[in-house]
Amino acid sequence: MASLLFQRAGWSLQITRTSRSFAISFSTALPRRSHPSAIDAEARNTLRSGRGSAPGGRPRPNDLQTQFKTTRVYHAQQARAATTSAAPNNSTEPPPPTQRIQLSAEEAVRTDDLASGLGDKPVVLDEKARQVDWARSFHGLSTEAFSKEAAEALLAPVGLDDIEVKPDGIVYLPEIKYRRILNKAFGPGAWGLAPRGETIVTAKAVTREYALVALGRLVSVARGEQDYFSPEGIPTAVEGCKSNALMRCCKDLGVASELWDPRFIRKFIAEHAKEVWVEHQQTQKRRKIWMRKDDQVKYPFKIYTPTAPASGRSNNAKY
Repeated sequence: MASLLFQRAGWSLQITRTSRSFAISFSTALPRRSHPSAIDAEARNTLRSGRGSAPGGRPRPNDLQTQFKTTRVYHAQQARAATTSAAPNNSTEPPPPTQRIQLSAEEAVRTDDLASGLGDKPVVLDEKARQVDWARSFHGLSTEAFSKEAAEALLAPVGLDDIEVKPDGIVYLPEIKYRRILNKAFGPGAWGLAPRGETIVTAKAVTREYALVALGRLVSVARGEQDYFSPEGIPTAVEGCKSNALMRCCKDLGVASELWDPRFIRKFIAEHAKEVWVEHQQTQKRRKIWMRKDDQVKYPFKIYTPTAPASGRSNNAKY
């Protein structure tokens, strides 16, 4: 069975051929083009009703020639359509409106690359102003030593109970202890951190340069850094970057200088730290960590105790 459909503005002509007869339908309304299988079903219903054929259901002689010609035209159109659909579409025309992505006004606004900073550059003061521009100035650097009382507070030996141990064996002093030492030496409000550049956010870390100012003079300049694991953690990383810069600035004042002394570190590790095997309570992965001898293993880890080997077999478990 073959069908041929002609459409023009305001009218349509449909010719359907079967092995025994054919049907012609004409309408003034422009119908929606349907699938060939649907056209065949419609032609079948037309043939069953007896329209478009001679008496007895046989086709008229003149219609046989028309039927042959239209069949060739129909197959030619079908072959042309198949070739067009199989050919790659190299057209540069835009997609139909239903496939276009519509962006809202807020989404269309270009966002700055975080690697270029967070837009928090220090305010540049007027050259004629009496205030000191700590973003660029080195006012008061190395002009005078601090008082004896301040020096004693800054250079006091660090308490052994204040030192912490990281799981990888690195000893450190919590940043809040540095702030307490500065408050004791200069008093609350007599010192501060002044940013000397914009916050730079890379793919995995945040970094910014700060200046430690005490009693109206610049003391030290250092760059802080802090890693982060997701964009939601950038604000926390920015605060950690500031604390890291404070710790590095305090090195110039001699605060907790023992933590950079290799001999002191080795002695402290031998006397106050231990290395233990732990097991993750959820993943059951085992590893070695360092911790203070007076500390306890915290969740999600627990102390791992190897089981006794079975009789006649050695314990070759891999940790």
